[in-house]
Amino acid sequence: MAKSSADDAELRRACAQAVAASGARGEEVSFSIRVAKGRGIFEKLGRLAKPRVLALTVKQSTKGEAAKAFLRVLKYSSGAVLEPAKLYKLKHLTKVEVISNDPSGCTFVLGFDNLRSQSVAPPQWTMRNIDDRNRLLFSILTMCKEILSYLPKVVGIDFVELALWAKENTVTLDNQSSTQDGQEKSVTTQTERKVTVTVENDLVSQAKDEEEDMEALLDTYVMGIGEADAFSERLKQELVALEAANVYQLLQSEPLIDEGLDAASATVDDMDEWLRIFNMKLRHMREDIASIESRNNGLEMQSVNNKGLVEELEKLLDRLRIPQEFAASLTGGSFEESRMLKNVEACEWLTGAIRSLEVPNLDPCYVNMRAVREKRAELEKLKTTFVRRASEFLRNYFSSLVDFMISDKSYFSQRGQLKRPDHADLRYKCRTYARLLQHLKSLDKSCLGPLRKAYCHSLNLLLRREAREFANELRASTKAPKNPAVWLEGSNSGGQNGSSADTSTVSDAYSKMLTIFIPLLVDESSFFAHFMCFEVPALVPAGAPNAKSRSGGNDPDDDLNLMDPDGNDLKPDDTSAELGTLNDALQELLDGIQEDFYAVVDWAYKIDPLRCISMHGITERYLSGQKADAAGFVRRLLHDLESRISTQFSRFIDEACHQIERNERNVRQTGILAYIPRFAVLASRMEQYIQGQSRDLIDKAYTKLVSTMFTTLDKIAHSDPKTADIVLIENYAAFQNSLYDLANVVPTLAKFYHEASESYEQACTRHISSLIYLQFERLFQFSRKVDELTYTIAAEEIPFQLGLSKTDLRRVIKSSLSGIDKSIGAMYRRLQKTLTSDELFPSLWDKCKKEFLDKYESFVQMVTRIYGNEPIMSVADMKDVLANF
Repeated sequence: MAKSSADDAELRRACAQAVAASGARGEEVSFSIRVAKGRGIFEKLGRLAKPRVLALTVKQSTKGEAAKAFLRVLKYSSGAVLEPAKLYKLKHLTKVEVISNDPSGCTFVLGFDNLRSQSVAPPQWTMRNIDDRNRLLFSILTMCKEILSYLPKVVGIDFVELALWAKENTVTLDNQSSTQDGQEKSVTTQTERKVTVTVENDLVSQAKDEEEDMEALLDTYVMGIGEADAFSERLKQELVALEAANVYQLLQSEPLIDEGLDAASATVDDMDEWLRIFNMKLRHMREDIASIESRNNGLEMQSVNNKGLVEELEKLLDRLRIPQEFAASLTGGSFEESRMLKNVEACEWLTGAIRSLEVPNLDPCYVNMRAVREKRAELEKLKTTFVRRASEFLRNYFSSLVDFMISDKSYFSQRGQLKRPDHADLRYKCRTYARLLQHLKSLDKSCLGPLRKAYCHSLNLLLRREAREFANELRASTKAPKNPAVWLEGSNSGGQNGSSADTSTVSDAYSKMLTIFIPLLVDESSFFAHFMCFEVPALVPAGAPNAKSRSGGNDPDDDLNLMDPDGNDLKPDDTSAELGTLNDALQELLDGIQEDFYAVVDWAYKIDPLRCISMHGITERYLSGQKADAAGFVRRLLHDLESRISTQFSRFIDEACHQIERNERNVRQTGILAYIPRFAVLASRMEQYIQGQSRDLIDKAYTKLVSTMFTTLDKIAHSDPKTADIVLIENYAAFQNSLYDLANVVPTLAKFYHEASESYEQACTRHISSLIYLQFERLFQFSRKVDELTYTIAAEEIPFQLGLSKTDLRRVIKSSLSGIDKSIGAMYRRLQKTLTSDELFPSLWDKCKKEFLDKYESFVQMVTRIYGNEPIMSVADMKDVLANF
């Protein structure tokens, strides 16, 4: 058997929640089941009701009264949640009838005695199956017996069948029940069984009573229980006889009926006449009442409209009224610091009043009223007057404030004392009028242009004066060598004085200039942007060098965020159109201050050009911190400084290259050129000065200097072909020796180191070859001729060629190898004589012996291959001879 919804614990909990949500207190759901369909009041409308859930609830009384039983009908809301629909009290239940027209037997009607006087059809329900129907009916009967102590009349269902079903299913349910709840649950089950047995006994006893009544009726007609057909026929005959007697009686009383009908007809006519009269009177009364109601409705509507109109006009008059204190502040009030709060309040009121007369805030029907137009013109006049007065005051205020600071020398650096610019007092005084500027912008945005120009002009004078005095005192107080260093001068006797002087104070001075003024300029740019109401993002990024000093401040007055007239902070767009205008204004604010930075750079360059490297690194570090788009002028200033430093350093590199090239014009150059060791000292010092990302600047300088050095060296060497290779060998060797350590850590110098090494090897090979051929020319010339002929004729024919016979070979060997010790000694002395550096001789002589031995070994192999067993000194003997030198 399929599981019934009566066993659905989730359904019972949902029903309990719905009953509790309806406000019923103390009701417990004892039974719940789903209904397939139902017909009630909807039967008259010809449509079916939606599926419902029936729940039996019991309310226990707390004052000793009897418990109450209810049948609740619940429906599903749009959210699939149960909610109460109807409530029936079981104490009014009188009849339970199963509809015989339903072949399934699942449809039944519940009769309530309190519904007889109402024009409402008794509730009719159709269950899903017979078991669900029996469960519901049995539960209803059980509750009526247990709580109400009576059973309603049951029609259309066999009592014995219902009792047997109840007994069978109760036993099944008892057998399936769990024992998890212990003794208390067992007691409850026993109680339920007793109630069930009682209901079954009542149903059986009621069936027995009906059987006894039937037997008594059959005894009256002298019939038995088995003569049902004869009994039915006898009842039909008596019913026909009874109906015939009734018809006869009606025909006998016809005269009386006619008299009664005539009297009733006359009475009905009289009543019809009265009704027509009353109907006419009622119609006139209805017309009068409708006319009175119409007039009353019109008067009531007119009263409501007049009241609403008066309220709207009063609100409009409040908007049009100008307070006297605000009018006085706007037209002739003072702009002193003590009066600024009054002026700000007047501005806020004026802004709100103008906006309240605009279409979004004012009904369009009021816009063209004469009073509104006149009041708007009056407010515009007030706005123009106030903006003109405030702008004139602020222009004069900025100028007087800066003039006062310029006239006081204590604000600037003086002899023997560097003064850090301090604009805290200036900003504090300007901040007093920050909100006034914001309101001026909301009133008339065009008035900010002249105010910004006046502020920029005044502050530019102050900043340029501070930078000039600071730069002058910075140069005067810095101790630096007076004679500039000359790094790559061609003279060998002058020494290298430039590398011994300490010029770190020069780059420290430049760093101090940037440390003081770059944060100041950024702060001034940021203050100007917010003070003058530019809708741009913050100017100081988190990684800027001055971020620490700004992030640590907790000044409650340092709040210059953009605000609307209501006092709310504005969040400007990063792509604000005012960014270009701001950068133009910053250019005007800070223009001219770059000249003092240039003067410090030029001064440092004259003292030590190599300090351009450290200054370049310092500038790059500050430049990497300026990422905000609105600090455009500061970034341009740093870019210009970086460009100027690079230009000055390039100028130094060009001069150094000219010093190197001047060596070319000397008549004769021997030994190691002066600029070779001096470049090593210069490169070491340059590597010490590198800071930040200056590597690219140094690498370019290395490339230009070394290229010029190698080109000049090559020209000097080839000016005298006899000593060309010697000059190249000695200078390339000196270059490698002096830059060995730096080449291991600097990739650019490593590249030139390898280039010098290759050139050194080539020069060594050429020079050694020239020495060998000079001493053993006939021997190796004979070998070269034989090698050339091997490409054209057979090897066995070469000894028969002119000048290459065996006789010629013996002459060549005798002339070249007869005094081999003397020849090698001469070659040894010649190589030693040509070198000016004794350190290179051992390695070069080793190269020379190896080269000579390789060539002689090739000659011996040629002789063996072409001339057979011709006697000649062996390679091992030649190696022994060379070992003596």
